[in-house]
Amino acid sequence: MPVFQLTNDLIFPPVDLAEPDGLLAYGGDLSPDRLLLAYSEGIFPWYNEPPALWWCPDPRFVLFPNELKISASMKQVLKKGIFTFTINKDFRGVIRGCKEAPRPGQDGTWITNEVENAYTVLHETGYAHSIECWQGDELVGGFYGIQLGDCFFGESMFARVSNASKAAFITFVQYAAQQGLEMIDCQVYTDHLASLGARMISREDFLHIIKKSQ
Repeated sequence: MPVFQLTNDLIFPPVDLAEPDGLLAYGGDLSPDRLLLAYSEGIFPWYNEPPALWWCPDPRFVLFPNELKISASMKQVLKKGIFTFTINKDFRGVIRGCKEAPRPGQDGTWITNEVENAYTVLHETGYAHSIECWQGDELVGGFYGIQLGDCFFGESMFARVSNASKAAFITFVQYAAQQGLEMIDCQVYTDHLASLGARMISREDFLHIIKKSQ
């Protein structure tokens, strides 16, 4: 199937026309309107350099808050109270931490200056949120994403000390359950999130959930 080139029009091709790896389209911008439209249709941007690449994998990796798994060791970490947590206290610090966190074989993540600025605007307009993990006054971990309706679309996480990102994620999922969020999108499989209860569902089921939750 072809990979579609986006124009200035705010429209995406049908997601069932995506490549087997989930790649759907390229081009366009990261304006708030385009990003919000993308997430509402189950699409997210992920690329290292221009042009923007837009994805909608099948199956989709998600976590339902009531399926969260906490290992005995993480229960002990949380019980010791070595971390404190906040929400939306330092969004810029979290996205910068994610930007600077190296991936294996890379100098950094996919978060370019353009991406950083675009999601900061979404935070300022109330759509992007962060959870921060602290030791004293030091930001040691956290993650951020987009909330639409009762779904949260996780984007990136980082940790500067052991267990910080996992503790932040667990704390957020527990908070999400209390707030009635139905699903957390984890996009693609990782062992880290699978150990916490995330699992694959079909793209059809994923889209059904986000449509009815908005």
